[in-house]
Amino acid sequence: MIDFIKEAMKQANKALEKDEVPIGAVIVKDGKIISRGYNKREKSQNALKHAEVIAIDKACKKLKSWRLDGCQIYVTLEPCPMCAGAIVNARIAKLIYGCKEKSSNENLCEKILKSNRLNHHTEMIFDQTHQKEISQILSTFFQEKRKKN
Repeated sequence: MIDFIKEAMKQANKALEKDEVPIGAVIVKDGKIISRGYNKREKSQNALKHAEVIAIDKACKKLKSWRLDGCQIYVTLEPCPMCAGAIVNARIAKLIYGCKEKSSNENLCEKILKSNRLNHHTEMIFDQTHQKEISQILSTFFQEKRKKN
């Protein structure tokens, strides 16, 4: 079986190589990766260029639909509110993420994905298999950034 979190980590490493925040995402349908994405905010100077949004955009183009029914998204880090909104609005069935966001005490992502205000709910799964490795990559990235500044 393919370790899709590991595949998302490959995308995060692409971001890291380009001095972007190392977050990666893959979207899976019927057991196959249909799109990939990694952060590109710095290069594009566009606040919307998060890994999840890029992967969703590519998946919509591939499936020729904004509805990503039956899809799962695997992300290295628990999504931000913008990405959580994009995930639920794209009708993605499951979100699987590999590392908790340090400021996730309020469960904001989960609140968005399960909001009664929305007519779709996305299942949220925390896969801790690679949590330490993902956390270390992110911590090191931000430590290096602080040293430079």
